[in-house]
Amino acid sequence: MAPIAIAIGAMVDGAIVMIENAHKHLERDRGKKPHWDIIVDSTKEVGPALFYSLAIIAVSFLPVFALTGQSGRMFAPLAFTKTYSMAAAAVLSITVVPVLMGYLIRGRILPEKRNPINRFLIWAYRPVLRQALRFRWIVLAAAVAILAVTVVPYTRLGSEFIPPLNEGDLLYMPSLLPGVSITEAQAVAQQTNQLIMTVPEVKHALAKVGRARTPLDPAPLSMLETTVVLKPEEEWRPGMTIEKLTDELNDLIHFPGVTNAWTMPIKTRIDMLSTGIKTPVGIKLTGPDLAVLEELGKQVEPLVRGLSGTRSVYAERVAGGYYMSFVVNRMEAARYGLTVQDVLDVIQSAIGGMNVTTTIEGLERYPLNVRYARELRQTPEALRRVLLATPTGAQVPLGQVAEIFPRMGPPSIKTEGAQPQAWIYVDIDPDQDVGSYVERAKLAVSANLKLPVGYTLQWSGQYQYIQEAREKLQVVVPITLLIIFLLLYLNFRNVAEVLIVMLALPFAVIGGLWFIWLLGYNMSVAVMVGFIALAGVAAETGVVMIIYLDHAFEAKRRANPRLTSSDLYGAIMEGAVERVRPKMMTVCAIIAGLLPIMWSYETGARVMKRIAAPMIGGMVSSTVLTLIIIPIVYEIWRAWQLRREEATRDAPSAS
Repeated sequence: MAPIAIAIGAMVDGAIVMIENAHKHLERDRGKKPHWDIIVDSTKEVGPALFYSLAIIAVSFLPVFALTGQSGRMFAPLAFTKTYSMAAAAVLSITVVPVLMGYLIRGRILPEKRNPINRFLIWAYRPVLRQALRFRWIVLAAAVAILAVTVVPYTRLGSEFIPPLNEGDLLYMPSLLPGVSITEAQAVAQQTNQLIMTVPEVKHALAKVGRARTPLDPAPLSMLETTVVLKPEEEWRPGMTIEKLTDELNDLIHFPGVTNAWTMPIKTRIDMLSTGIKTPVGIKLTGPDLAVLEELGKQVEPLVRGLSGTRSVYAERVAGGYYMSFVVNRMEAARYGLTVQDVLDVIQSAIGGMNVTTTIEGLERYPLNVRYARELRQTPEALRRVLLATPTGAQVPLGQVAEIFPRMGPPSIKTEGAQPQAWIYVDIDPDQDVGSYVERAKLAVSANLKLPVGYTLQWSGQYQYIQEAREKLQVVVPITLLIIFLLLYLNFRNVAEVLIVMLALPFAVIGGLWFIWLLGYNMSVAVMVGFIALAGVAAETGVVMIIYLDHAFEAKRRANPRLTSSDLYGAIMEGAVERVRPKMMTVCAIIAGLLPIMWSYETGARVMKRIAAPMIGGMVSSTVLTLIIIPIVYEIWRAWQLRREEATRDAPSAS
């Protein structure tokens, strides 16, 4: 429903302009022409331009379709819904709407002057436009200055992939040092659960240690996953927010060798499926030697930990796992008539365990695993006392035919592009945006870390999504602007008028940037989608203004082929001031459709607010441009055109 809410204002714009234009024609005609002829004439007057303007809104969402990965999956449904809605609105505005106007707009049409709101708009707008046309160059210089000043909020905006989503629950994913035993991991999980449950807002804390019985969950024992189920927000302490709650929980849990990481359950699953990184920021070290990768990770860890905004950082100990090695002494084993396989079979079955049968309980099946009791295999000394049966029936201790010793090794090996990797997980404060944090971290790491030949460092996590989305949009957005330019040219058949309409785009960005800066939002993919949607509706408002200015200009030209500057001034005042009602109605319809989104607080509202905010701010600045700047530029262009025509007419007479 969110895409419909975003598009609903723009969908009715075509009908608003068509109906208002029909009202104007019926008001002027006063029954002189047949009713349907008036409807047809009014439709022909604005129909083609409205169709192209609505088509531009639909085309403006092409960059969203180019997004791939997580951003593409997230915003593609919105883009499809909005595009289909606007395409249908464009077709209906020139087919069904005129027919309905012919049947439903009948009876006595009240004059436009009888409307108090319209009288107020004309009363307020006329002197403003008059002064703007009088001091046109000063107004244009001020507009350019405002456009230049907009660099200030733009440079102060942070960047993130998407705003943090409040899923209603939290996911606590601490990292332990490798080599931790199952018993110790269980103890840490129980202790952290007890601490988490002391917070009043927590309803349940459910911890998972290790991996599930599936190859899709390669979680080691050193990674805990605790789902923190929260109570409804109505039962929280006054003033408590999800950010404050996360900070309180993080300050509550401090264990040696435990690195905290707090996130959301669904978001983390998606992130780990896409990049493998469970924290907002990740660093991937790639190279041939795991020992060197571990050492590089240990060097990066303190560099990142010292940055402001870092909540926790953990570099994987890729070579820090503990293993028990069994090296069979072939000569000793042969003395007792044992083969290497005989010894390994005992190690596998007695120590590692062996499935001997399967129990069936209804539809459920469980393997039955048999091995030595824990006290008989818990220490190297106990392992050396494990007995092997020889062919003669004698019992030989395992330590007599095999060397048993602990050694260090990789607990798991991550690879990408057939190269081993070591990952560094970086959790940042909630009020810290990902983009600016990574830029500072890059400077700190590059200044203090020298990578050996053959080793690379890559920033991953949400930052990787941001970079991928930017690279796509840098290619697709210019192509989309070119398509919009071509559609406008097909409508106006005049490059000058197309350029005047395209002026709406940078001035619409002014309001969007200032508004998201005032709201404290960061630049994200959602905000970029909002600006993409803004481009279409801003172009539409410019098209509506040019339509009425052209109609007023052509009416003056038909009355007097040799127009003077006063005639041009009158045409602009008539086309802009007298037709202010449909322009304001279209803008108000778009803003009215977006405002409810800004007041919503449901799950996903944070993303939708980032889409709606630049559209609301941009429509305000775009309206100012449409009502003031476009008439000024139009007057300058038409005056230059009239001077050329006058010079062309005077040239033959002078000769």
